[in-house]
Amino acid sequence: MATEDRIAAQDLRTASLEDIPGLLLSCTPEDLRLLIDNPAFDETHVCLLLERKDLPGPLVEEISKRKTWKSVYRVRRALAAHPHTPRLIAVRALRDLHLMDLVRIGLLPTSRGELRRLAEERVLAQLPQLPLGQRLMLARRGSARIAAGLILQGPENAARIALDNPFLNEAQLLKALSKQTLTARTVASVAKHEKWSKIVNVRIVLLRHAHVPAECAAALALDLPRRDAEDLLGLTHLAAGVRDVLQQELAARDCQE
Repeated sequence: MATEDRIAAQDLRTASLEDIPGLLLSCTPEDLRLLIDNPAFDETHVCLLLERKDLPGPLVEEISKRKTWKSVYRVRRALAAHPHTPRLIAVRALRDLHLMDLVRIGLLPTSRGELRRLAEERVLAQLPQLPLGQRLMLARRGSARIAAGLILQGPENAARIALDNPFLNEAQLLKALSKQTLTARTVASVAKHEKWSKIVNVRIVLLRHAHVPAECAAALALDLPRRDAEDLLGLTHLAAGVRDVLQQELAARDCQE
């Protein structure tokens, strides 16, 4: 058996260029340690190998130590995206990624939460310097956190597009709406949005906002849970007309009861 193992190991180290792709799929993680020592094994093979999500962390770490490979951008990108890349190696690889690769890491369900957050933070930090075209693209395709960042930072056309981003969720939108620095036009876009203007928590935050449009207040207050309407009336500061609208809404209900 030992002789057979040595022959198998030698075969892996000397496998032809044509045989390597098939071995990448069929080899066990233990055999892959031998295969990566093959002189014909190049960065293309490394990237194909890193598509296997069953690779153990020590093997991924071994790949990251090879100087010839770690200097290649697409290998670093694959290392950053692999779920079993050791944390420090993944973070280091993340620092070098281009904008769209950071966006991709932020959306990968297999990425660890910490790495997704780091990738999103790097994108958000770049937003003020990005040209309009890239911000519009991010508004359409970025993660929920990036979409919310564009709603908050603008420009307004990017914020409007971000409201239709399929990844945007209620929690991230509420965080953006909690900022009183949000522009009046963006607040109005949310207040008039077909989807978001129907969600109770969003309506409450909009009614609390200093820039809520007066013409939207009645629709936002309509059928609002009584307790929430009363809580809003207990606030010291409300935008002009909102208090009157809430009082009228509650009075109308009292007349119907």
